[in-house]
Amino acid sequence: MQSNGATMDNMPFLASHESPSRADSRPAVTASPLRIALLLFLFLNCVYLLTSTGRARSIDEIDPVLQSESLLLRHSTAIPQAVGSGIYFGKLDQHGLPRSAWPAGHALLVLPWSAIGHYLLARSHGIPRDISDLAFAAATCWSSATYAALAVAASFLLFFKLGNTPRSAMACSLLLAFSTPLFVYSGWLFSEAATTALFAIAALLLFASGEEIPVSRAVLASLLLGFSIHVRPANMVTVFVFIAATTLLERSEATKVFACRTTLILVVLVGISGLLYLARNYALFGNPLDFGVPATAENAKDLDSWRNPYWTGVFGFLFSPGKSVFLFSPLIIPGILGLPRLWRRNRALALLAGVVPLANLVLYSFRTQWEGSYCYGPRYLLPSLTLLCLPIAVLLQELRRGQPPWLRPLLWITAISGFLVQAIGLSTNILEDMVRNRYYVGNWDYRMSYSPITGQLQLIWKYLHVTPSAVGLGWDRWFVLLRAAGASPSLMTGISSLMLVGALIFGLLTWRAVRSAS
Repeated sequence: MQSNGATMDNMPFLASHESPSRADSRPAVTASPLRIALLLFLFLNCVYLLTSTGRARSIDEIDPVLQSESLLLRHSTAIPQAVGSGIYFGKLDQHGLPRSAWPAGHALLVLPWSAIGHYLLARSHGIPRDISDLAFAAATCWSSATYAALAVAASFLLFFKLGNTPRSAMACSLLLAFSTPLFVYSGWLFSEAATTALFAIAALLLFASGEEIPVSRAVLASLLLGFSIHVRPANMVTVFVFIAATTLLERSEATKVFACRTTLILVVLVGISGLLYLARNYALFGNPLDFGVPATAENAKDLDSWRNPYWTGVFGFLFSPGKSVFLFSPLIIPGILGLPRLWRRNRALALLAGVVPLANLVLYSFRTQWEGSYCYGPRYLLPSLTLLCLPIAVLLQELRRGQPPWLRPLLWITAISGFLVQAIGLSTNILEDMVRNRYYVGNWDYRMSYSPITGQLQLIWKYLHVTPSAVGLGWDRWFVLLRAAGASPSLMTGISSLMLVGALIFGLLTWRAVRSAS
């Protein structure tokens, strides 16, 4: 990390590639973009920790808790503690050990927070022994806050490299942080926040300049993309788009002989990662194409196949009140409008921002459980929707010139509505409303008319007037849950106060750094 006194001159990775006349018109940068990104990360991490639910409710959230616990205590990914609990979803391997239906990538990413939960939080004075499992899950859930903050910090550097001033890049970053589903999923333990961070960092390493990149950055990006397959195998579709986008990188005469070098590095390293995943399947289940997913789940329902009627998923993702991408991530509207402008600026990044959402829309529309189990909005599309917001950085540059006149009100409307949607989702326990208002009907079929926004608003109104009748109901914060379960009030106040103080300090430092750089 660069020191506080670092300048653009000694940071070639973040140096501007504009013409001299354009570069001279920009105010001198006295604060390193990397320093601003670090402060932004610390600020958002503290904020996201305060708004985290600290819960693991659906099996997709419970699974990384179980796998990370096994890795921590048994040095294995087998999850015998899940068998007989009513929450096990997976298969027995060739040795009779119960394995999860998902690979261990997400569990590895959350392992440091699981260690904090097991060795620190759960053993703290003020946490009764009988709620140590809740404390462990809460700390593990905090990992999503960190990965969401990391995704925004990486995006800030991308926005800056696209020619924005530090202030405009910060404005784009705050829109991404609080007006997209990244905000709401920073509070839950689904893998989407971690996946978004992996993709954002890979995009920064590969496409920040739109030019041929050093081998070291290509290798690091390839390792991140390859690892994303072990978080969710369906991420391979996004990885293919990354590989395709590298073919649009500009090549100079000096590097013409290495024109396909970056693409080749990605293909080789991602291919090795894919082969390792197939080898893992063979070692566990005797078949490289056996991913450990049971044929059926609740009431013999096939939940993990890819035979869903295609137009059902498309309609749900575009127009349903519970999963519409335009309703839950309205900032993609200016993002879509900015794609042609981004194409003229950086074709590789524009291809990534435009094709990844479309590819994932097609992919997940075929998934039987396209709705993403019990979740708020279009969960599976979160990483791609975040990428689709990147063109907003180019639109903000036009806004500084006063053109077009409709852009400012559009950004205000989509930013405010997006923030309100995320805040509503983070307010109370979403599972309470989903069970009450029938998220699923019949044999675990998603009810297309279900609206979590109206349901959450009803719960907000309810808990403004009454006290929750049971632990876990009401306001959805980790410190509220643990306090209601019997944790010491002083401990909860102390930890949350540290996070609040951190948010205030790092927020102030971020603001000062941006001011000094603009």
